[in-house]
Amino acid sequence: METLGLVLFIVVALAFDYTNGFHDAANAIATTVSTRALRPRTALALAAVMNLVGAHISTAVANTVGGVIDPPDGTAGLTVVAAAVLGAMSWNLVTWWFGIPSSSSHALIGGLVGAALAAGASVHWHAVREKVLVPMVVSPVVGLVLGFLFMLAIMWAFRRANPHRAKHWFRYGQIVAAGAMSLGHGLQDAQKTMGVITLALLTTGHLSSFEVPFWVVFACALSLSLGTYAGGYRIIRTLGRKVFKVDNTSGFAAQTVASAVLYGASHWGLPVSTTHVTTSSLMGVGATRSLSAVRWNIAGGILVAWVVTLPAAGLVGALAYGVLHVVV
Repeated sequence: METLGLVLFIVVALAFDYTNGFHDAANAIATTVSTRALRPRTALALAAVMNLVGAHISTAVANTVGGVIDPPDGTAGLTVVAAAVLGAMSWNLVTWWFGIPSSSSHALIGGLVGAALAAGASVHWHAVREKVLVPMVVSPVVGLVLGFLFMLAIMWAFRRANPHRAKHWFRYGQIVAAGAMSLGHGLQDAQKTMGVITLALLTTGHLSSFEVPFWVVFACALSLSLGTYAGGYRIIRTLGRKVFKVDNTSGFAAQTVASAVLYGASHWGLPVSTTHVTTSSLMGVGATRSLSAVRWNIAGGILVAWVVTLPAAGLVGALAYGVLHVVV
């Protein structure tokens, strides 16, 4: 019975990974599509391939996610982890439907904490504070500031360049930056599902220590890539058109900065939000034109979603645990 439950959990976790892919595909390709540097399907294919590659580079973020809670052994622990994933997936689907670029990463962390609290399991609050909450606040600020400074540097460096020629080269640069951004997305988001599947395997006694098996890495990478190729057009419209009017140069700048932040966070095992980083980088780049160039009301709505995601997913995770606990 426990083995069947584990198999069902892995299927659900991979489904969450798939929703993560189509929910967060916009992060990597929104500006590339909106400026017509690539056609949507071509951009999604590029993102899917680079997601697959990025997911195989490291497991540092997976180790962090797996260490957020300490579930009980056996079926009880599996129920906690399953409830967390259901809570995160439910929140992903709600925000995708309304086109809100919220964080799948923080939805998963919130689901883990909410389910653990409902079950009376221990939560490693130090890890939540130092590796989730602090980076959640710091990473968008870093993206905003670096986006502003990097765009200023580009404007100064190319101040005497031929506008038509510069636009041509930045269009190609934007494609490279989209690939780099997708690599960072794979580094971050596929690992979060790897973390919960490995935690479930450890809880049910199928692993003796927290080490991510290769088949888990491959399955999560593939699910994320397939979800990415399915596309998230609702959120592409929000990031690519509504925050501010993006051109090839600003799209290249925002994606380059976001990629750098994601690589740094992945190196330190910090599960930051690709959505947070991408949106804040876009706002920083847009602010170089003028403060009025950024539609701050849209950005404000996104900010609200950022703040609400952790507790909302935690609540849904706790409710899911309540239902699963009765059923199981």
